[in-house]
Amino acid sequence: MGACVCRMNPDNETMSVSSASASRPASAGIPMGGPTRKNRPLCHETIKWRSDVPLTEGQLRSKRDEFWDTAPAFDGRKEIWDALRAATNAAEGLDFQMAQAILDGANVSVPNGYLTECYDELGTQYKVPIYCLSYPINIVKEENGRDSPAEYSEPVDGGTEIILKLRISSTMTDVKLPVYSKDAVGQCKKKLQALEGVDACCQRWFYSGKLLGDKVPIEECSIHQGYVVQVIVNTEHYNHDNSTSIVHMSLAS
Repeated sequence: MGACVCRMNPDNETMSVSSASASRPASAGIPMGGPTRKNRPLCHETIKWRSDVPLTEGQLRSKRDEFWDTAPAFDGRKEIWDALRAATNAAEGLDFQMAQAILDGANVSVPNGYLTECYDELGTQYKVPIYCLSYPINIVKEENGRDSPAEYSEPVDGGTEIILKLRISSTMTDVKLPVYSKDAVGQCKKKLQALEGVDACCQRWFYSGKLLGDKVPIEECSIHQGYVVQVIVNTEHYNHDNSTSIVHMSLAS
């Protein structure tokens, strides 16, 4: 592989990008009322990083919610923050085409190809922390915590039986999973674990670019029959991939 380019950003996060990623061709810049800023297409990679302080899935979700709820109060326009949040959800669900369409529609540019640094058409900078873009490779596995799918018991009235079409990221295979409409997503993760051996704590379900929370009933997810639910498997929890073609970041405590 080629040499790596390293830099420290203002948030004390270290970034290493391989020359293969750094040499992507730039797309047309977006006018910002001043000099044209270079804009690159969104990188189709899941950023891998390690948290200095290991986080549980529940703690990570709380940290993300806190950021998205408070970011518009400090700088930038709320509609741009909303677009960035939607784009990050789509990208985390591997729907990069949708994420790019959201950015283009909001006239948001990403000079380095990653959502960590973005600009609107007026030149205002928006910085999205790495913990909002992907799970850390050292996420803490929850067995009996409040956010663990194991806490969900079978409902007395399961509702209507439906078949979910799931696409598992680790194998890129489609699986048909029979569930009930009143099942919570957390319950369905346990059923998928029993069927395919994919640890429920390492699953993240996305539909239409949105992350499905563990406590949400399937009937409230508005999943259309025959449509695919993306199941992102956090395999790095067990297997740390040190490929130089992936971005590595360290989150400061």
